[in-house]
Amino acid sequence: MLLNGTGEVIDDYEYPATTDELIETHGDRVLELPNGSEQVGDVLARLESETFETPEDARFAIYAAVSDKAVGRVGYSDRDPTPVGSPYKPDAVSF
Repeated sequence: MLLNGTGEVIDDYEYPATTDELIETHGDRVLELPNGSEQVGDVLARLESETFETPEDARFAIYAAVSDKAVGRVGYSDRDPTPVGSPYKPDAVSF
């Protein structure tokens, strides 16, 4: 994910800051994602209203709220087994 300068303006903002304040001041900034792009305002709008005490809190909230456009392959993991009942489980193969 490329923050396209968003990280710097978030770092320079005065904290504590609310979700609404960040949307108002930086909502039009664009994040470049592997499968498209999103505006910061759309990303933060997915969260409940909260107050960020530090720039790191705001940055982590943005990382956590991006859509599946930030994911290479939805439901894919080469590290963890597929959870029971997952719609992404592989088809059973019989030998």
